[in-house]
Amino acid sequence: MNSICLTHGYADGHYVLPPLPYDVSELEQLVGSETLLLHHDKHHAAYVAGANAAADELKKINNGTLPLQCAADITQKLAFHLGGHLLHTLYWHNMVGSPSGLPQGELALVIERSFGSFDSFCKLFSTIAESVQGSGWAVLGVDPVSRGLMICGIKRHQDALVPGFFPLLACDVWEHAYYLKWKNNRKGYVEAFMQHINWDSVSELFEQSYCHEC
Repeated sequence: MNSICLTHGYADGHYVLPPLPYDVSELEQLVGSETLLLHHDKHHAAYVAGANAAADELKKINNGTLPLQCAADITQKLAFHLGGHLLHTLYWHNMVGSPSGLPQGELALVIERSFGSFDSFCKLFSTIAESVQGSGWAVLGVDPVSRGLMICGIKRHQDALVPGFFPLLACDVWEHAYYLKWKNNRKGYVEAFMQHINWDSVSELFEQSYCHEC
């Protein structure tokens, strides 16, 4: 995972809820203050608590106070809750209050090389975000084999995720992310999200993951 999650999502031996990197009013146009507070303080916090609980249960299996037969169920819980924690931590840093510009430099070149053009990337990312069945995410990241960029349509927080995939940009399409403002109009929310991407943050992660590991 990337440095945003390592820096903000774990401390003193436990997963922790990171603070939002902006005032809640800054994303009023995108998701609204009420949604943002509920999303961060309730939903994300619940994933952090769930990840810590599952990690503690795995320790009990290791020391023999829980039976080994519980392991499969607990590891599934950890994957779900920790996946939610990591993706939400990335998601907060992927957004800015004012409509953003375009990616620049090497990131822009690799987007064009991977998808044909920036417009083609936007269309594909938006289509995947709008098409995730039920609850999940659209995530742009680095393909661990080809080192190009790819987009994953992740179900829940952990299903259909490529091992070794390095996420750069995450759009949450669970209904709790947008429903108070956008109701059932996921397409409108995704269109607004595409206009509020923090490309500076995405570029920093790209430099970290792509340029230094090729």
